[in-house]
Amino acid sequence: MDRFTAALILLSWLSFVTMNAQVPDYIQNFTLLESAVAKGAVCLDGSPPAYAYVEGYGSGSSNWIVYMEGGGWCESLMDCINRSKKYHGSSKYENDTNFVGILDSDSQLNQYFYNWNKVFIHYCDGSVYMSDIKKVDPSNNLTFRGARIYHAMMEEMLHKGMGNAHNAILSGGSAGGLSTILHCDRFRYLFPNTTRVKCISDSGFFIHGEGALANKSGPHFAHVIETHELGALLPKSCTSKRDPNLCLFPEYLIEDVSTPLFLVETAFDSFQIKYSFKPKSIQWGLCELSLEQCNSQQIRIIEEFRPIVLKTLMKLDKSCSRGVFVDSCYLHGHIARRSTWTRSPLVRNTTMEQAIADWYFDRSPFQEIDNNASPQVCPHSDP
Repeated sequence: MDRFTAALILLSWLSFVTMNAQVPDYIQNFTLLESAVAKGAVCLDGSPPAYAYVEGYGSGSSNWIVYMEGGGWCESLMDCINRSKKYHGSSKYENDTNFVGILDSDSQLNQYFYNWNKVFIHYCDGSVYMSDIKKVDPSNNLTFRGARIYHAMMEEMLHKGMGNAHNAILSGGSAGGLSTILHCDRFRYLFPNTTRVKCISDSGFFIHGEGALANKSGPHFAHVIETHELGALLPKSCTSKRDPNLCLFPEYLIEDVSTPLFLVETAFDSFQIKYSFKPKSIQWGLCELSLEQCNSQQIRIIEEFRPIVLKTLMKLDKSCSRGVFVDSCYLHGHIARRSTWTRSPLVRNTTMEQAIADWYFDRSPFQEIDNNASPQVCPHSDP
């Protein structure tokens, strides 16, 4: 066999393998919402917003989950410029996402919500879906339009039939979890009173706290509010009672959310500990990624965070419509990961999935906190 023939055979084989490669069924392509551009609902860099959607079927055909992606925020003009050149500031850099955890279509891995209509909204505004600055500065061409993206996405889903839902959930993780709290009542207003509408915030309970924690976390959100001009857009139920710079912290927002809300949290949030709690003098290194990589000093700092979480949660009014699941995992984000959704640690002998389902379907309330005073190693890898 000559080299030319061998090369043709190799190319044919590679072509066959590529054409027949199985794409995992949990990977879903993004759709660019081009119609939103005319409404000014665009990412930081001016690109169209994006979402991924899986249509429901069978008993889930009239039920909806809308999941708002997280990914922090930008706190300054330069921070936002840098963000606009990456995934969380544009729709140019990725074309698919994973539908796992509460978005999974495998009934063995997501027994209560697998066949619902499921929506994943790409986060590309850096303002927890809240900004709405009309003018675009020609010197940087940044567009701060998170609120418009939220509204454009809701219009798109209503066009797909979401307004006729029997059951509906607004959810999100991290910054998306905070946005869930901020938009929860707005989401409820999209539906008739006959629809069961509830919200699930995952790892979105960013703490203001007191003392050193407040001195670090307070300026973070104050800078976000200033950069994105959110002062007039934050809930007036909060800004009318306190400094508006506090009104991105859930501990000051939740008391005025009338729609049933479930908080999924950990007492050892790895993101908050690193960015808002640990002393600047302490190097964190690989401890951010793995509890096994933390030294004794870092473990002590992690353990000191738990009493602050519990104290802050205890300040909230004991609404019977509010669910709470607080585990002891050292991580950030639970429900949109296959590993933590299916293998979460038990809290009061109940899995996270079961607790959320029982609360959502009005079978029983759930307001429980794991009593383990030490952080736990929990699975947190995606497929």
